[in-house]
Amino acid sequence: MSIATLVPPNDHERLAALAPYRVLGTAPDAVFDEVVRLTAKLFSVPIALVSLVDEGSVWFKANFGLGGAERIARDESICSVAILNEDTTIYNDLQTAPCQLTKPGVAEALQLRFYAGHPLRDEQGHNIGALCIIDRKPRQLDITEQTRLQDLAQIVTQMLKLRLALHQRPQHASATWVKLYERLDLSLTRLDTLAELARWEDSPTTPAALQYQQSREEEINLVTQVLRQQVAEALALAT
Repeated sequence: MSIATLVPPNDHERLAALAPYRVLGTAPDAVFDEVVRLTAKLFSVPIALVSLVDEGSVWFKANFGLGGAERIARDESICSVAILNEDTTIYNDLQTAPCQLTKPGVAEALQLRFYAGHPLRDEQGHNIGALCIIDRKPRQLDITEQTRLQDLAQIVTQMLKLRLALHQRPQHASATWVKLYERLDLSLTRLDTLAELARWEDSPTTPAALQYQQSREEEINLVTQVLRQQVAEALALAT
């Protein structure tokens, strides 16, 4: 499989847009790790990634559930396909309808069945990477879930911009990231508690179980709103 099939016409400009973020091959960031952990939990999937697509590789800035991998060849990653599209790229079942642009057998070897990735698009419209969720069983992604993934991808893009801005103002970096980390950790704890309470119910349709589900949806909406606001406020201070 030639990597040329995965290279968009504007790839030179796209790579130039990616370069200033200085995140390829860097050490993991706890906040980005928490974002993908939260993303996996929100969609009930075992794998979530923040990927950045370089000239020949896809780098995982944050990796939850894929064995600690740091990068993969560009022609082996479906995230390379996700950056070609404006909307969310979805493969409901890679076994029955595999990706035709990436090397065959890679998803099968990793036992991956479902993939959904939304591009990380900068303010100039360049798709520098993707926020993706992956499952080892086929599934569907409804409109509400697609919107949620898009919202999270936009937040991740703003977080990358914030990371770049804080390089210029390092005195503010620690406090900013701690605040974001604490918000993420709080939501993860609440979601874990609600899931544990729901497991004690005899049926998912008991009044208590339905209340837990409603509380879960409220927490999901809240964390998305609060993260967007916190990142916007931090950017305003850092720029």
